[in-house]
Amino acid sequence: MNLKKRTYSLLPSWLVGLDFFGIFEKDPFGNSLLLKRFFIFVFGWFTYYRYTAVNKINITGSDQLLELPDNGVLFLSNHQTYFADVIAFYHIFCAIKWGYKDTISPPFYLFSPRARCYYVAAAETMKGGILPRLFSIGGAITIERSWRANGENVARQLDNSAQDRIGMGLSHGWVVSFPQGTTKPYAPVRKGTAHLIKDHQPIVIPVVINGFRRAFDKKGLRFKKRNTKITVHFKPAMHFLPDESIDSMIERVTRAIEQEAPNDGSVPITQQ
Repeated sequence: MNLKKRTYSLLPSWLVGLDFFGIFEKDPFGNSLLLKRFFIFVFGWFTYYRYTAVNKINITGSDQLLELPDNGVLFLSNHQTYFADVIAFYHIFCAIKWGYKDTISPPFYLFSPRARCYYVAAAETMKGGILPRLFSIGGAITIERSWRANGENVARQLDNSAQDRIGMGLSHGWVVSFPQGTTKPYAPVRKGTAHLIKDHQPIVIPVVINGFRRAFDKKGLRFKKRNTKITVHFKPAMHFLPDESIDSMIERVTRAIEQEAPNDGSVPITQQ
């Protein structure tokens, strides 16, 4: 990993050392971390019951996250809803900061949440109403998808600045990316993921989630089925050779997040 941890501040450089409590600290995109912590605190309390009372979340493998550095970590996960997946990740990351293992109960971690975390999202998704715009405060790194827009396949110029923004997020904290770029199961992993890994050399943690699609609507804001078992499984870190081909990396990531299409064309119930 070649990502040096960075600290950003709203204060001039000669006053940064006096900000002992990080009150004036900001993220690489100019947003106040104090405001972000308040946002996570409020939304955390509003959403906690979604994963513990209405539904039951089962977390495995999160103990390895306790040993990870504060930055330069890329989580690659399959995707099932727009926001419920991300919210669950934030609960887990904040709990890990407090030393929790495979649980988010009790939610005391919300009093001092992890602010150095980000997630990659399609720009059009984050413009679709007041709530998505608010969720952007939580750390959205928006990208313009070159292959899909407004629910239809398109072909447009690649958003080359996206890799740089994700790299900025990695230099500051943890980043969650959904390499398929869609909630559709077994969609191909985009090659940009492999280029991102080659360019920034982060610690790569594959994650497999299930149950979100059954529990919530597509946006992940409304309940679809209560008392659903939701699972989040963190796998061991992946290692890539410097000269490994893009195709090989894509193939390995696809297997790691368990998104290889079944040979018979059927979709297992865990992906429905």
